[in-house]
Amino acid sequence: MSWIRDAASPIPLWRPRRPPGATLAFTTRVGGVSPAPFATLNLGRSTSDAAEHVAENRRRVLHALGLTPERLATAGQVHGRDVRRVAAPGHHNDCDALVTREPGLALAVTTADCMPILYAVHDAVAAAHSGWRGTADGMPVAALEALLALSRATVRDVSVHVGPCIRSCCYVVGSEVAERFAPADVVADGDRFRLDLPGAAARALTAAGVPPEAIHDTGACTACEPAWYYSHRRDAGATGRHWGIAALGAGAG
Repeated sequence: MSWIRDAASPIPLWRPRRPPGATLAFTTRVGGVSPAPFATLNLGRSTSDAAEHVAENRRRVLHALGLTPERLATAGQVHGRDVRRVAAPGHHNDCDALVTREPGLALAVTTADCMPILYAVHDAVAAAHSGWRGTADGMPVAALEALLALSRATVRDVSVHVGPCIRSCCYVVGSEVAERFAPADVVADGDRFRLDLPGAAARALTAAGVPPEAIHDTGACTACEPAWYYSHRRDAGATGRHWGIAALGAGAG
C-alpha cells in the first residue's frame, strides 16, 4: 500500500492509495489561513499563531476528511511512550499516542520534524508522536501493543504508516543521542551522526512481529522541502505544526 500526496487539492493531504478500512492522513503546510512564519496550514495550538487561524485550519483538514472538530481527540505530547485509550473527544496532556475503537473519532498528533505513526486494524486505530526520545524509549512498539490490547486483531493484521518527518539526510545528532540507538539506525558523519528515525521504528516493529510489507512510509523529509513542510530544526523553532490523523471508518476523499 503506497501513499500519495494530492498536490492539486486545496488541502494537499497524504492519503493511502488503498485505505485499510480507516481514514488515515498526514497534512502538509499548504492550504490554510495562517500568516508567516506559520504559513499556511498550521495546526499547532502550542505555537504563537492566532487561535482563530489554527481553529480554521483544523476545520478545513477535518472537513476534507469527512470528519468534524466536535469528534477530535488530541495528544499533549511530552516526548515519552505513554499511550492513552480514548472513547470521546478531548485533549490529553500527558501522553504521546492515542488509541480508539470508536468509529468516527479522529485521533490527531502534531509534529514538525518528529515522526507521526498511524496504525490500523479492522476494529481500532492509533496515532503516535515519536521523536528521538520516544523512539528510543519504545513508542512505536508501545502504540502497537496498545492497539492490539484493544483490538481482536493479531499483529499480522496491523498496517503501520509513517508520515513526513526529519530523516537521515538532514537529522544530524550528537553521540549522546546516537548511543540510544542500534548501530543500524545511525551513520557516522565526522564527530556527529545521522539518525534514521523511520528505520529505527521499522526495525522495532518488525522485531515485534509486524510484517515488513505492512509498514508503509511516505518517504517525505520535513527539513528538505520548506515549501511543503514545517521543520522545527530548519526554522529554529519559529514554525507551524502538521497532523497525523487516524479515524476508524472511511471518511471523505
